[in-house]
Amino acid sequence: MAETDASRVVYFDHAATSWPKPDVVLDAMQRAMHDAGGNPGRGAHRLAVAASRTILEARGAVAGLLGVAEPRNIVFTAGCTEGLNVAIKGLIRRGDRVVVSSMEHNAVARPLNMLAAAGVIVDVVRADEYGNVDADAVELAVAERETRAVICQHASNVTGSIQPVGDLADIAHDAGAVLIVDGAQATGHLRVDVGALGADVYASSGHKGLLGPQGVGILYLSSDIDPDELVQGGSGGNSEEPMQPRLRPDRYEAGTSNTPGIAGLGAAARYLAVHGDELRVLEGELTSRMHEGLLGIEGLRVLGPLPGEERVPVISVVHERIDGDRIAFELDRRYGIAVRAGLHCAPWAHNTVGTLDSGALRFGIGYGLTSADVDYALDAMREICA
Repeated sequence: MAETDASRVVYFDHAATSWPKPDVVLDAMQRAMHDAGGNPGRGAHRLAVAASRTILEARGAVAGLLGVAEPRNIVFTAGCTEGLNVAIKGLIRRGDRVVVSSMEHNAVARPLNMLAAAGVIVDVVRADEYGNVDADAVELAVAERETRAVICQHASNVTGSIQPVGDLADIAHDAGAVLIVDGAQATGHLRVDVGALGADVYASSGHKGLLGPQGVGILYLSSDIDPDELVQGGSGGNSEEPMQPRLRPDRYEAGTSNTPGIAGLGAAARYLAVHGDELRVLEGELTSRMHEGLLGIEGLRVLGPLPGEERVPVISVVHERIDGDRIAFELDRRYGIAVRAGLHCAPWAHNTVGTLDSGALRFGIGYGLTSADVDYALDAMREICA
């Protein structure tokens, strides 16, 4: 193995949050603080106007990246979790029925658990042992009785499996239901065209594959749906109205927007519009290299799709003898390698693939990593697992 260096960071935790960020993201955030420090939509002076323009341009960049024709249908949120809560709580009522996959993150599971306690019917369709959702099984579940919504992730943060979102959209719409998609692990890592997918709601974080900062996310709402807003308050206009204005995106963006964060996300979207294809090719190569290397380590079970099958750059493993937390600690302490061990806020997914009791050790591949980094991590795993 090459010489170890625990003082540096070899970052394999991109599925949690990407790091480092492209320089253009940092520069855009600094410019927003320095040159556009007013309150967007709340003043006619130059700093307020500059802030409003910053957000307008960022919204257009994100819409363009995701194939959204109407930028007003892109809502900026505090993250994917908030966006999913807006959609789930804003569209689903007591007595409604929801069909959901068994691979969902707690950002979906916990709001649904709360609604189930209040009279919403939640039917879970179990995915297979690799974390793949079967569209035919979802179709059968939807056909059982009237369904308000189908909810599914685009890609798993545990197994890396990519779900058949387009097929699920057709199934939902044929039954008169809406499709709500958790895109946190897909955007950036996959070429996402929301219009082509047919999702009615598509939520994503901005800080993972989209390479933006933490604390900002996106929520796409199709023109055909009208969820209630989660928060009411100042919108910068129509202040005389006693209720939240229904104008998009203002209805869903009460309070002062995170201008620096949105500026960073806009810069990231513009960066990915130019470099995204190149980055996705590299991620695919690194993921295949990591996958094959991990499969060759005795005692490791590699979760998710088999070699050669499509996945996002997420690979989780379980060792037959060594606890994942212990391996993660050793990777960080001895080699400077950052990974994530545990349940990844996705106990449903771990229950599906049989790792609820053990959790798993996850490698998230993304921006800034090289083949040398992958080889270094594989050598470290071989030494620890030996």
